[in-house]
Amino acid sequence: MNPEQKLQPTPAQTVGPFYGYALPFDRDNQLLAPGLPGTIRLHGTVYDGAGEPIPDVLLEIWQADSAGNISREAGSLVRDGYTFTGWGRTAVDGAGNYTFTTVNPGAVEEGAAPFISLLILGRGLTHKLHTRIYLPEDEEALAGDQLLSSLPRERRNSLIAARETDGGLRFDVYLQGENETVFLSFPGA
Repeated sequence: MNPEQKLQPTPAQTVGPFYGYALPFDRDNQLLAPGLPGTIRLHGTVYDGAGEPIPDVLLEIWQADSAGNISREAGSLVRDGYTFTGWGRTAVDGAGNYTFTTVNPGAVEEGAAPFISLLILGRGLTHKLHTRIYLPEDEEALAGDQLLSSLPRERRNSLIAARETDGGLRFDVYLQGENETVFLSFPGA
């Protein structure tokens, strides 16, 4: 190869397709069994830039337990229904809806705002997307959160879930457009 010749980067390809036999596993969206004390339903819809639901997206969450502890349990793919591993995966349905059975995360650090990390993979995305789902209740912790306070005030709400009357959380994801969810970037990722 000529030393003056430069290599051209290979263009990125979209993420997916997702094959039904390779990624799903039994109770993949249940970080704990539904109905156990303290469990909640986290759910929502994933939308495109035109505000239309997207039927082929895969979501993963990572989170602390209700006391703010990061799980060190092995076996996230083998669910026993009682051992909280802090990780789950699910595909949206044909209408772009998703659901997880989990717990309200506790703050990992004192005074910090509790959150759930969310990863989004889907057709048309050339890279995975990262975001956070914050709990809505502790306004003081939300105001002091380093990430949230770095955002313009009108963009912060795209990261805060809505609490429902049954105690569950609703968090819709907008990939583009007027209501676009704030996505995070990580150097070198």
